[in-house]
Amino acid sequence: MPHKNEPVGILLAAGRSRRFGGDKLLHPLPDGTPMVLASINALRAVLPRMVAVVRVDNAALTAFLATHRIETVVAEQADAGMGASLAAGVAATAEASGWLIALGDMPFIQPQTVAWVASELKRGARLAAPSYRGRRGHPVGFSANYRDPLLKLSGDEGARTLLQRNAAELVLVECDDPGVLMDVDRL
Repeated sequence: MPHKNEPVGILLAAGRSRRFGGDKLLHPLPDGTPMVLASINALRAVLPRMVAVVRVDNAALTAFLATHRIETVVAEQADAGMGASLAAGVAATAEASGWLIALGDMPFIQPQTVAWVASELKRGARLAAPSYRGRRGHPVGFSANYRDPLLKLSGDEGARTLLQRNAAELVLVECDDPGVLMDVDRL
């Protein structure tokens, strides 16, 4: 159960890593840390609760997360796209005051950036995201006002259309964290 007014972190980790050529989330970064663990650590440093959304057929990732005491949510419809995975994470944490949505292949986001986005949600923002040099990045925060639209998501674009339709409500937090834009798609 999340703490009062604390958003829940949702790490989307149910992709197939096709462009990477294999399961990239367990691939070690230059310092030896598996990519998914680095991505999780930024959320875990700030948020009292976080869940990782995984595919039903990724036993290796699920086992790895269990050894690190990371709560997992299985996205039965993960192959339908990122939207279905995000909806599964929100459904499993529907009681939350909001969510910070992060991607498993973005391991360079700083914990301070996560804290700033979470702080905006706690102050009443309906949508919040970091911005680096004028470009919106991740994680993206959604207040509980967006529970129903998030639960209805499907397809590959995740919540992009939802953000575009509600751009006037988006609070951008300017930060000096290039990690908010850096995903790892290739070796």
